[in-house]
Amino acid sequence: MSDIKVSPEDRIAAEEPPLRTGRMRLFRMTHRRSGKRRRTLGSWIVGLLNLAFVAAVLGFAIVLFGFWYYGRDLPGIAKLADYEPPIVSRVYAGDGRMIGEFATEKRIFVPYRLIPKTVVHAFVSAEDQRFFNHRGVDLIGTIRAGLTTAGSYLTGGRRVVGGSTITQQVAKNFFFTSEKTLKRKIREIVLAMRIESALSKEQILELYLNEIFLGNRAYGVAAAAQTYFNKPLRDLSIAEAAVLAGMPQAPSRYNPFKNPKAALARRTYVVQRMSADGFISADEARLALRAPLGLVGQETRTSVGAEYFVEELRRELIAKYGEEKMKKGGYSVRSTLDPALQQYADEALRKGLVAYDRRHGYRGPVARLAEVHGARWAENWRKKLSRVERPAGAGSWSLAVVLKTEKNRAAIGFADGARGTIPVAELAWARKQGVRTRESGKKTYAAVGPRIRNAGSVLWPGDVILVEPVRRTQRGKAYPEGTYTLRQIPIATGALVAMDPHTGRILAMSGGFSFRISQFNTATQARRQPGSAFKPVVFLTALENGFTPTTKVLDAPVVVRLPDGEFYKPLNHSGKFYGPTTLRRGLELSRNVMTIRLAQRVGLSRVSEMAGRLGIAKNLPSDMSVALGAYETTPLRMAVGYSMIVNGGRRVTPTLVDRIQDRRGRTVFRHDPVECAACREPEWQNQEMPQIPDKREQVIGRQSAFQIVSILQGAVQRGTGRRVAEVGRPLAGKTGTTNDIVDTWFVGMSPGLVAATWVGFEKSFSLGQFEEGARTAAPVFRDFMKKALSGPEEDFRPPKGLVAIRIEPPAGKDRKGGGEPYLEYFKIGVEPGSAPDGLTPGSAGAGIDKAASDEY
Repeated sequence: MSDIKVSPEDRIAAEEPPLRTGRMRLFRMTHRRSGKRRRTLGSWIVGLLNLAFVAAVLGFAIVLFGFWYYGRDLPGIAKLADYEPPIVSRVYAGDGRMIGEFATEKRIFVPYRLIPKTVVHAFVSAEDQRFFNHRGVDLIGTIRAGLTTAGSYLTGGRRVVGGSTITQQVAKNFFFTSEKTLKRKIREIVLAMRIESALSKEQILELYLNEIFLGNRAYGVAAAAQTYFNKPLRDLSIAEAAVLAGMPQAPSRYNPFKNPKAALARRTYVVQRMSADGFISADEARLALRAPLGLVGQETRTSVGAEYFVEELRRELIAKYGEEKMKKGGYSVRSTLDPALQQYADEALRKGLVAYDRRHGYRGPVARLAEVHGARWAENWRKKLSRVERPAGAGSWSLAVVLKTEKNRAAIGFADGARGTIPVAELAWARKQGVRTRESGKKTYAAVGPRIRNAGSVLWPGDVILVEPVRRTQRGKAYPEGTYTLRQIPIATGALVAMDPHTGRILAMSGGFSFRISQFNTATQARRQPGSAFKPVVFLTALENGFTPTTKVLDAPVVVRLPDGEFYKPLNHSGKFYGPTTLRRGLELSRNVMTIRLAQRVGLSRVSEMAGRLGIAKNLPSDMSVALGAYETTPLRMAVGYSMIVNGGRRVTPTLVDRIQDRRGRTVFRHDPVECAACREPEWQNQEMPQIPDKREQVIGRQSAFQIVSILQGAVQRGTGRRVAEVGRPLAGKTGTTNDIVDTWFVGMSPGLVAATWVGFEKSFSLGQFEEGARTAAPVFRDFMKKALSGPEEDFRPPKGLVAIRIEPPAGKDRKGGGEPYLEYFKIGVEPGSAPDGLTPGSAGAGIDKAASDEY
């Protein structure tokens, strides 16, 4: 025992109590288990990381496969580099004002360099704040949209939420439909990345800002600026740019015309985003938020009212170039329209039609309002009146309701609460209208009621009528303020077409009372008989074949056998015959019988050939009544024919267009093909004046043409066109009235302007007793020319080869118009009063002053 050695450690352990030893064992066991658990947790973490890595790799592979799978058949983006979108074709008047647009998509292409930075910043802030930093896809926006879309799919929906960048929108707009599916979204992302790799940010913005739809048929920011604010893109304010930038998400919802409150709220958001993005200062944002929407509605825009002209031009261009090309090609069409002359033409035609309509009675009110008595009527008549539809063609006339009638006046009220009166003098024309039948069977409208002595015999309380303010009586006495006259929309129609006789440029065209009533253009589409307005062609044919203005033709009864075997016996308008009559006097007074005899003498085939040369008609029937205008033509053709007479016999081709340029500014059409290199000299250096050759075809003799002009001057001064002489300028022209007074005409000219006017019905109604060209059409021509000829006075200039002889008119009943002496023009070498083939010429006049002759 004594030999056993005990170490200190053993002694200490032996002295330990049994409980402590148990704890140590438990501790050691627990420690071993904890380590085992740590090793197990670590294994789990490593396993999860490995699984996540594999999943990520697999997911990445799936994404790559998806991108490859959905992107393998994507369209190429080459067409984006050669972007030529459908662009609106625009028509401009001669003074540069726009008068019409042709488009399927109203778009004006603007290159990026010309798009204001304000507009760019507004759209970037509204649609894609990180546009300049991403590569086609905004990951943050895409993840947010993806989570929302995934949630929709998990709940059984199919809603795909957009997180589209501007580049993605370009991809969608150019290559995809608007369907919202996951497949389309993936394809859109793939294509957007390809676009970013091929195009610069500026090119992408150019595509986007020119292609985007912004409501009201406006595509692209430039067209939208015109549509909503009537201003070019460069003039948009921050507030206006923000309105446009807020629309792409929902063009209909944020349309400022339809939903101004929603548009204003959206504008506020865009302005605030622009400020937050640093594109505008706080002060600029504050001013923009306070600004009104500033919309310019279509009805408040100043425009040229030339609907008939523009529609005729549209038909012509589509026939020449095709509808798709004109609506998508971005052409700039410079028309021949003179806006001032167009306004004068519209005013003169409307005035003439109203004057004719008033002579034939009143057809009744536009509508009637019930319950015209008591307190309820006093409270509700304004509301009821506001619901009455305004008649098409009313123009500036106002709707009013008759509140009360008295003997000498009628009290009227307007929807805005204003009041007025119509004196009985302004109702004198409003006798009841009826329909009568003439002996020929033609129907005509006529005033059949008794003379108006009391306002109550025309109007009743509750009548809804059209009125217009009037300031003076017919005798010039002033009316009190608030005085109106009764109006009604005419049922007759008419036309006025004016053109430059030297170039063929159509300067004005009115094809009816109102384009809103009828789009049928009577100036070009209505084929009507010209009546006596055709007679100058017969007389011109005679002058071209040896006759002179003083050649006498017998005005006596004549019977003509027609091709169908029937006999035709023409009569003069008066029913009388006047014996031997000079060509001048016969045309000035529009003698029918001598015109037939003259046509027989020169031959109807020659008359037909002359009409063809003048562009009035081709292949006229072999019927002697043709000499009196018994065939069909249009007002435009009549204007063309008279133009060739007044311009010295040169051919002119009527045109509505001066020049057409394509989207790149290249001229693809020009009406005047004459080249003048010397005209392009930048400055005057004492060089000779450029000589521009006149290559127009000479279709009739200049001397014969001027002789007809001189005779037609006499028609205005002494003949059937005397109403036109009130213009006080050198004018020539001819009236025309057909059988049963179905068509009435006046075609006339100054040295630099020709106008043809026609008045009639679209249906074959008679205009009525006592109506004729001198009463219906001539006043329209007169009122137009009074305003149109505002420049320096210009007289008709005779050409060389004529001798002027002073003529004293004969005394007696035939001496009208004051019997003033006049100059008669004869061709050199042709005796006054001569006629071909021995036809008895007769005397040249009561007095011929050969000493006053002059040669031109």
